[in-house]
Amino acid sequence: MRIDVWFDLVCPFCHVGKRRLELALEEFAAATPEGEEPREVDVIWHSYQLDRNAPAVIEGSNVDRVAAKYGRSREEMVAQHEQMARDAAEVGLDFQWDKAVGGNSFDAHRVIHLARARGLEKPVMERLMRGWYSEGAALGDRDTLVRLAVEAGLGEKDVREMLGSEDYGYDVRADEATANQIGITAVPAFVLDQKFAVTGAQPVDALVRALELTWADRHNAPEARTEGCGGCDGGCACGA
Repeated sequence: MRIDVWFDLVCPFCHVGKRRLELALEEFAAATPEGEEPREVDVIWHSYQLDRNAPAVIEGSNVDRVAAKYGRSREEMVAQHEQMARDAAEVGLDFQWDKAVGGNSFDAHRVIHLARARGLEKPVMERLMRGWYSEGAALGDRDTLVRLAVEAGLGEKDVREMLGSEDYGYDVRADEATANQIGITAVPAFVLDQKFAVTGAQPVDALVRALELTWADRHNAPEARTEGCGGCDGGCACGA
């Protein structure tokens, strides 16, 4: 079974959604009926920028900026971020929302495409995401990107040369074009077997249900339903 996932590195819901998907896949695999072949799932990650026009790095408080942008009080935004931090902790993540730095994620997505070409997509993605989510790393800053990518196993020269070129920019834009063609307007977005869509950082049990329904559909069982909510569409707390 194939799962295509569109995500942005500077979207807090994407971090929780990724982790919940991982937990759902563990449950899904563990629940394989006796005598059935192992349930193999191929997860393919796709770039999605919530704000393609954002400057490389946005200075100042992320919470204050988001509150001002959407006409909401600072207290309301702090409460929302604190709730997101609690949701993150429930699945073993550490969301340091008060350290979050806004900015443009284009180069960070290019780094991930480079890492995929080098067979290092998973560790590089994990390092970049943890850097932004838990450490206040500015992913729009190229020196920061180089440092994080090297820590995850990429060569410094390789990363710097790529960032100084236009390499993998087409791959990022191609992912975004595909998202537009199939109607994705919020992330995280999960497309199961190129047929069924689940949007938002859904609870683990909802994702397990979607996986089960998609798997059943492969065997001509009743088809899956579309689930939604709990994601970023450019107007969420990530402030992209």
